[in-house]
Amino acid sequence: MTFPTRAPEQPSPVPVFTSGVLDPRRRRLVLIAAILASAMGFIDGSVMAIALPAMRATLGASLAQAQWFANAYLLVLSALVLIGGAFGDRFGLARVFFAGIALFVIASIVCAVASSPETMIAARALQGLGAAFMVPGSMAIIARVTPPEDRGRALGLWASASAVTTALGPILGGLLLTWGPADAWRAIFALNIPIGGLALWFIRRAAEFDRGRPGRPLDLTGAALVTAGLGLTAMALTGAEAGFDGTRGLTLTAGLAALAAFILWETRTHHPMMPPALFRSRTFTATNLLTFFLYFALTSVTFFLPMTAISAWDVSPIGVVASFVPFSILIGALSPAAGRLADRRGAGPVIACGTILIGLAYCALAFVAPQGLFWSGVVPAMTLAGLGMALVVAPLSSAVMAGAGSGDGGTASGINNAVARMASLMAVASMGALAATVYDLSGGTASFGLTATTDLDRAATAAGFAATAGVAAAFAFLSAALALGLKRQP
Repeated sequence: MTFPTRAPEQPSPVPVFTSGVLDPRRRRLVLIAAILASAMGFIDGSVMAIALPAMRATLGASLAQAQWFANAYLLVLSALVLIGGAFGDRFGLARVFFAGIALFVIASIVCAVASSPETMIAARALQGLGAAFMVPGSMAIIARVTPPEDRGRALGLWASASAVTTALGPILGGLLLTWGPADAWRAIFALNIPIGGLALWFIRRAAEFDRGRPGRPLDLTGAALVTAGLGLTAMALTGAEAGFDGTRGLTLTAGLAALAAFILWETRTHHPMMPPALFRSRTFTATNLLTFFLYFALTSVTFFLPMTAISAWDVSPIGVVASFVPFSILIGALSPAAGRLADRRGAGPVIACGTILIGLAYCALAFVAPQGLFWSGVVPAMTLAGLGMALVVAPLSSAVMAGAGSGDGGTASGINNAVARMASLMAVASMGALAATVYDLSGGTASFGLTATTDLDRAATAAGFAATAGVAAAFAFLSAALALGLKRQP
């Protein structure tokens, strides 16, 4: 599940084309198209964790395949979102944005009619490819068609609408999954057809399809290496509960080697997608490592909690959504105050306080999970985690920007967002193995995440989730330790 817990993605510096400023009526159409495009990605991401039990039942998917329903999307998006922005600069912003939306809609149609886990995984990867071009373009195209004096207001409207759709997505999905038929999850993907169709129509009618910058280089080698590295590593970690044999070890080694080659390549190429110079800043490096640990922790809970609640505790999908509502409300209500506090006290102490609260909340989840105390245990713990996250969002964004310097804010934000998605990818891949292993050791007779029919299976599922929550707490506390080491910027 994805929450509006970050500043909107800014994978590359926003290109400004003075020749592309449109009249107000056409600008409104472009703004609406950008909001609709963002809504598709946010709604799909926020509903996925809640829909997984129903998707597994309909498609007959194993736990490892269900993990790839999420990770196929995260893999392609996290690896290519940085170069996706560069594609817009190279081939024309509106053209690439249009293509990204079209590809996302086509993939959504395949998701909606998928009849096998393999088809769903392939379609989710295709969605990730579309999103890699669509996500950076949604913000950049607003800047392209809006004069400087109106740009802040337009981007603010886009960010607000994106946050609203992110919050409404799980509610809509929860209602469909609770009171709809067994395959109601298909409607979540089908919803992208009219939304994407409107976005395409508005872009075609209002935007100018510029030629781009034909001579602008692209780091295709870097994109290939990071995709291979992340993909092979995720493949090795997914399903590792079955045993870490020679093939899995070789896959992991190849993945790590590809990631090492990516880092080496980025230091050698003249046009890196992830400029190494930014990591010379200790603050920038620390904040990205902090981000990785924190989002690993968040995803470890938000991905596996809905599965546990629905399959083992008989909580309805809309009930699971209700447990996340305080989380979202607190972030929206308190983030501005946290940002002001960080300005006065420094980002490090505020982030540390927030991540400590998140760690304590996840410790509480690990404690109450074996007892199945959803409303009296899980919901208060998630509220505490929301309070902690509200202290983190704005200060973390400020720390990233401060560590990068004034001239690289867009690139720095894009890298930080890519790191967060990579953390989610690795959390889903590795924590599934942990949950399944603990499930088996606890005497589970089926599969973690499938509807439990016996008390033994319910207890085994709860034990598996408790283990993931305990690891998530440890990663949150690691984030706090790194935050305490951040120096206050002058």
